[in-house]
Amino acid sequence: MINKTILSNPETIKMEATREGFGRALLEMGHADPRVIVLCADLTESLMMKGFKQAFPERFVEIGVAEQNLAAVASGMAAMGMIPVIGSYAAFNPGRNWEQIRTTIAYNDMKVIIIGGHAGLSVGPDGGTHQALEDIALMRSLPNMTVLSASDSYEAEHLFKMALQIPGPVYLRLAREKSPMLYVDSYVPQFQRAEVVYQKQPNAGLKVGIITTGPIVYEAIMAAESLETNLISVTILNVHTIKPIDEDQIVKFASSCNHIITLEEAQIAAGLGGLVSEILSERRPTPITRLGVRDRFGQSGKVGELYKEYGVDREAIKHAIMNAINKY
Repeated sequence: MINKTILSNPETIKMEATREGFGRALLEMGHADPRVIVLCADLTESLMMKGFKQAFPERFVEIGVAEQNLAAVASGMAAMGMIPVIGSYAAFNPGRNWEQIRTTIAYNDMKVIIIGGHAGLSVGPDGGTHQALEDIALMRSLPNMTVLSASDSYEAEHLFKMALQIPGPVYLRLAREKSPMLYVDSYVPQFQRAEVVYQKQPNAGLKVGIITTGPIVYEAIMAAESLETNLISVTILNVHTIKPIDEDQIVKFASSCNHIITLEEAQIAAGLGGLVSEILSERRPTPITRLGVRDRFGQSGKVGELYKEYGVDREAIKHAIMNAINKY
């Protein structure tokens, strides 16, 4: 359930990074399941793993800056009945160790939870080398791999708990910067189910559907809120389970819209936009506009500056909505 305060008074909304929700859930599940073991690539504090390390030092392994070893060691631990959680920046995990993830984890269907922290454009000043924009494409292409993406810290908390229950390897995508808390405490994400998080003017004649994932969901909501016309219906679908995606919901959603817009902090090539295009081209051809990074690397800058530069800020989203409707 969406938190209505983000609409009534965005200035007072609580801000928290998705990695913070993950850190809370990691500590909680460490108490709940003694099989959970954490391996980190020298980023304990950045990935909010410090609480687990302090509570369970015997179940925390500092691998160091050796991400290939991170994946290979975790695979061996999983084979021995543990549930390893491995973490680094997404640029390095899965960016640097994709082959080890592929061969030692996914190929063998090992129960390893892969944490890709600081993903997307919101890494900001760290620049293009550290902005993982290709990770969705990399991980959704792997057989046996589940791919999850958190839109706020509350959802991240629940998605990590969900990941522990899913058979086989799981990739969880997290962001660095604080972002608005979108959901209220009664919301619990369901595996594979895409969630409608916002709807404006549902009875308007022209209907635009936005399919999005991650903290940028908030930008989509604010863009829709700022529309000054009552002639357009805008509905926003949050896809927290990117693989396996809720295909039936995507098709049903598209069937109710004149136009679909996808929005992501990632390369649109083989990202969420690519995935939605694949589904709709086969099952329900629908006019579509993809907003995301188009064949470029990231660069240093503030989050708002980068969103604007790559055409994924609320003004760009508003423009895409109006452009779509002007075609009808």
